[in-house]
Amino acid sequence: MIYIKSLHKYYGNKQVLKDINLVFNPGEVHGVVGENGAGKTTLFRSISGMENYKGTIDYTGGNIKNSMGFLPTDPYFLSKITGKEYLQLLCNARNIEITDFKEKNIFDLPLQQYAETYSTGMKKKLALTGILLQKNDIFILDEPFNGVDIHSNTIINQVLFKLKELNKIVVLSSHIFSTLYETCDYLHYLKNGSIVKSADKSEFGIIEKEMQASGIGIKIDKLNL
Repeated sequence: MIYIKSLHKYYGNKQVLKDINLVFNPGEVHGVVGENGAGKTTLFRSISGMENYKGTIDYTGGNIKNSMGFLPTDPYFLSKITGKEYLQLLCNARNIEITDFKEKNIFDLPLQQYAETYSTGMKKKLALTGILLQKNDIFILDEPFNGVDIHSNTIINQVLFKLKELNKIVVLSSHIFSTLYETCDYLHYLKNGSIVKSADKSEFGIIEKEMQASGIGIKIDKLNL
């Protein structure tokens, strides 16, 4: 279980996260939604230990870094490292021994090719495969569906269902509400750095309508269409 209490984050004098309080339980999939710049990535990086913050993030399973797989929006890869070598590197970090990566290649990626030559979607699928092979207990996924083809989206959906079945903690962001409806148990609406509403599946529609009504009509009217 992850407890986030009174989480605040500042960049200089600018506050980007304001009094975030959340609880993530094993076997639950949580979605975090909000406009670009709302603070979703900063929240994920804070949970993953990649940002300093004020407040507390407690994980009942021990050191959260040893149990977490973080999928960034734009995964970074070292120059001249193949897909296979990247997967081997991530497995070595968790002392996971895998002799045949070909059978683990669920997205049919060209593992002998340099990862830096992959398309945006392929890079995301390689990074996701890597953290899955690590057998983590926590998965923080920043826009896992972004830039990924329809077939791979289906695979990712099924992976999320499997992680839930395995009692993992999953937190993800997405701008695609249909995938959130299908995969998430809870949604948290992040606006201007604050959680303005949290809802279970029965109230997802309320959050979607609130986001749609949040100044969108005014912005469209400015076009004078």
